[in-house]
Amino acid sequence: MANPHESELHYPFGDALPAAGELREVAPGVRWLRMGLPFALDHINLWLLDDGPGWTIVDCGITNDATKAAWERIFTTALDGKPVTRVIATHMHPDHIGLAHWLTERWNCLLSISATDYNGARLASHSTTGFGGERSAAFFASHGLSDPAALDKVRARSNYYAGMVPQVPPAYRRLMDGMTVEIGGRAWRCIAGYGHAPEHMALHCEELGLLISGDMVLPRISTNVSVYDLEPESNPLQLYLDSLARYEPLAADTLVLPSHGKPFTGLHARIRQLRAHHDERLADVMSACRDKPCHAAELLGVLFRRVLDLHQTTFAMGESVAHLHALWHGGQLARERGGDGIWRFRAVP
Repeated sequence: MANPHESELHYPFGDALPAAGELREVAPGVRWLRMGLPFALDHINLWLLDDGPGWTIVDCGITNDATKAAWERIFTTALDGKPVTRVIATHMHPDHIGLAHWLTERWNCLLSISATDYNGARLASHSTTGFGGERSAAFFASHGLSDPAALDKVRARSNYYAGMVPQVPPAYRRLMDGMTVEIGGRAWRCIAGYGHAPEHMALHCEELGLLISGDMVLPRISTNVSVYDLEPESNPLQLYLDSLARYEPLAADTLVLPSHGKPFTGLHARIRQLRAHHDERLADVMSACRDKPCHAAELLGVLFRRVLDLHQTTFAMGESVAHLHALWHGGQLARERGGDGIWRFRAVP
């Protein structure tokens, strides 16, 4: 979703972005870098935190030669002669944890991550459940995706996650909600978030007025919130909306460091925008299901007003099911599985 209320947010660094292999300081001891991604969402923001005798890396990029080369340039030119002493992953998605094994092995340090996401990454690196393969194709088919070519492509992506996360570090340090991590003499509080990932950890430094928001709060797009075959009756959208409340007590002038897009202020406004966006989409889904019982694939055109490639379609299908499930779990929709094996949802009178 392009942000329709851009004027409510402020980008203190304007359009200036770190070039490949370069860093930009956004606060004392906090440096911003960007790595490329092979998707329509073509970048991820990563963070280096000065940790006294060393550096803490927050998020890693996917596993490929280009990202490794970009990190090597950073190591050669931008660490002020100090080593990396800790790696933190906000969550298990490939652009965040992909190179964690390589980074922790290279620098002989531990990965810090929530236990749920660590174990989820270990599972997914050996089985692409939820991201591709036969079970994923069957799940999407049960929600109305019928294009044989699209389903064949989903089946063929049996190593989708493992291709970007071939290994997960063999040991880790557990992050928990409310835990304080000391980095460079400053306290960073872990804030758990749900719905986008199993147990996403954002990091808030009150002293600096910073929130490393990961994917939980993004400035111009709405965070992907999807149902996958591994947990086929889940309600991640409600979990996500409930999680947004965890950021509301933060100061209004907090500088948000998101994983995609530019650092911004206007956290409270952005939370209102995200809630309003999902309220509108839920209303659209309800309206469609009042007219007739609908399956998730039928609602792609209601929820997404653009042409989707396969990568985007799988995420969009997961989001469509998530909106239906929020209303189903809320008692506003009922669901029935037809003789064709497809789940359809109808408005409850």
